[in-house]
Amino acid sequence: MSREQLTVQRARKSFQTGKSKPLEYRIHQLKSLLRFITERRRDIADAVKKDLGKSANGTELFETLGLEGEIKLAIGKLAEWAAPRPVEKNLFTISDEVYVQPEPLGVVLIIGAWNYPWAVTLQPLVAAIAAGNAAIIKPSEVSSNSSKVMEELLPQYLDKDLFPVVTGGVSETQELLKQRFDHVFYTGSSSVGRIVMEAAARHLTPVTLELGGKSPCYIDKNCDISMACRRITWGKFVNCGQTCIAPDFVLCEPSIQSRVVEEIKKCIKEFYTENPETFEDYGRIINQHHFKRLMGLMEGSTVAVGGGSDESQCYIAPTVLQDVTGESKVMKEEIFGPLLPIITVSGVDEAIQFINEREKPLVLYVFSNNDKLIKRVIAETSSGALLANDCLVHFTVSALPFGGVGYSGMGCYHGLHGFNQLSHLRSCLIKQLKMEAFNNMRYPPHTDKKLGWARFFLLKQLNVGRLRRMALLAALAGLAAFVVQVKHLKSTCPVHRGIKGITLISLMYCSTLV
Repeated sequence: MSREQLTVQRARKSFQTGKSKPLEYRIHQLKSLLRFITERRRDIADAVKKDLGKSANGTELFETLGLEGEIKLAIGKLAEWAAPRPVEKNLFTISDEVYVQPEPLGVVLIIGAWNYPWAVTLQPLVAAIAAGNAAIIKPSEVSSNSSKVMEELLPQYLDKDLFPVVTGGVSETQELLKQRFDHVFYTGSSSVGRIVMEAAARHLTPVTLELGGKSPCYIDKNCDISMACRRITWGKFVNCGQTCIAPDFVLCEPSIQSRVVEEIKKCIKEFYTENPETFEDYGRIINQHHFKRLMGLMEGSTVAVGGGSDESQCYIAPTVLQDVTGESKVMKEEIFGPLLPIITVSGVDEAIQFINEREKPLVLYVFSNNDKLIKRVIAETSSGALLANDCLVHFTVSALPFGGVGYSGMGCYHGLHGFNQLSHLRSCLIKQLKMEAFNNMRYPPHTDKKLGWARFFLLKQLNVGRLRRMALLAALAGLAAFVVQVKHLKSTCPVHRGIKGITLISLMYCSTLV
């Protein structure tokens, strides 16, 4: 029996004891995870520095800060998320208890990515713990230093049986995928996503695939081009372009292309100095394989800005490419690096057509002061997310579901969305063994009369909340009628006048809720 098989069996056995289900236990594990992040901040930063050349401040900003926020949100909201959720009834079930009860799925496999080795691996773990699951954590072997730190230190804080860390490369991941899980959560490339989905299908295991794709960025010629380019430059070159939601390419009209190039060039200098290679906050390509891949993507395109490189350091300067077409080599795959192609289009019509002729992206960016243009892009395209006049920041909003559509992925997470994704939303109806005469309409023989009653009771939906508000309004109306009859209200006593006023105000407020 392989190490991976034993680990999964141990996690399932531990889950079956029910240990992970009580809310108190989940909160305890979440607090332990938060303590791990705060106490091991330096270990995490050192590992990311070795893997990606990222500064300590950059690691906190883009890796652990959002993770801390997710954990604190889950701790504060867990009782609300896990509580039974009442639903609307029909007349047939009006006296029954009808609700949705979130329950844990079981054992979840989380396969992380190397570009943000902590954020995209541990944020799904937050959702898994909050939902009451066990979780096998498989960090990416490409970010080897982060993987090693996670393997060594995380078990010192979390339950070793419920939340083990499994390290290794392709063979270890393949062995994990042979095992039966109750959900697989994968972040990475679309090509590996297909393999993960195929392996999960053998066990009818549902999957969440956080993939990527080529996220377009359209710049309207009438917008504030200087401001737009500033935000695009930041979103593109943070983490050396190795961000799944980075703008992959720019679409703009020929009349503004030269200005876009110049504005981005100015912003690169402002953000990363004249020599980004020596600047602390400009990282490195993860390894030489990806360095060579990126250098090859530039073939056939004109370098407008940057283009410098050092293979020994896995360094590629922030680079802008022009004279790019849809058939250029750089447009054949997700770039995932510091190369920004600019493609010229005649306007928003051609931009929308260009976008729709390709796979659905993880995010679509549009920069414009025209609300109608923005709403048109929303209406006529499809993407995992759409962000107008900024880059990346939708990832920080826990109330927004983060995920792709089609080629860019399936499923979502963050906040309540992650909790729901890794829960089974169980339908519950509790009926009393009474009122059998009322139930006779469903028993044979099925006469026309019974069918008529069934149509009335089953198709008539009841808004229970509205009924409650109407009942409250009726009660207050009765109270007001009673108060009016009390002769003391004729008195000039301010207390009596106050009672009357409060009653009337309450009555008016409740009438607005009905």
